[in-house]
Amino acid sequence: MARYTGPVCKLCRREGTKLFLKGDKCFTEKCPVVRRPFPPGQHGQGRRAKMSEYGVQLREKQKVRRTYGVMEGPFRRYFRMASRKRGVTGATLLQLLERRLDNVVYRMGLAASRPEARQLVRHGHFEVNGHKVDIPSYQTRPDDLIAVRASSKPKSRFPIIKETAPRGVPPWLEVDAPELKGKVLRLPTREEVEVPVQERLIVEWYSRRG
Repeated sequence: MARYTGPVCKLCRREGTKLFLKGDKCFTEKCPVVRRPFPPGQHGQGRRAKMSEYGVQLREKQKVRRTYGVMEGPFRRYFRMASRKRGVTGATLLQLLERRLDNVVYRMGLAASRPEARQLVRHGHFEVNGHKVDIPSYQTRPDDLIAVRASSKPKSRFPIIKETAPRGVPPWLEVDAPELKGKVLRLPTREEVEVPVQERLIVEWYSRRG
């Protein structure tokens, strides 16, 4: 399974905004976006040229893709799935991304960041409706019960989570922090997706590429 393994703070600097890929560090003055608010690279500070319409659309797509940790191929498939469903394509795309198991684990406060949530899911620490699921892209559904597996609860990471979760849990989720579990109450609405993105630009970008 392909995934990005480079320094994630460079991704935030390239997009010019915090993607919250480093957990608590993103909320401190040590965040590279705060310390070096310009794109990475030798010529980062000189990149002040106005972007074309195509460039603006591309950056918006990259911002969302990198926020959720999805590579280009799978992201394109998410867009195709969204375009085949009823409703607004952009909002449906974000809804599909929000329903990923690694994102739900993060939203529940059971991980400090999406990359950490993805790693915890891959290592088999979570179950859905009583069954072990180690696929980060697993699409959760309403009434799904997500919980840390009993064999994983004693591990060093999870006792700390008990003290910090839930943190800003969205209304479409329910969390029982002491028991390290939660429930998907319903599908998220566009207003409940906290990623600052203009999804219309993503739809336009794919439309012009056919």
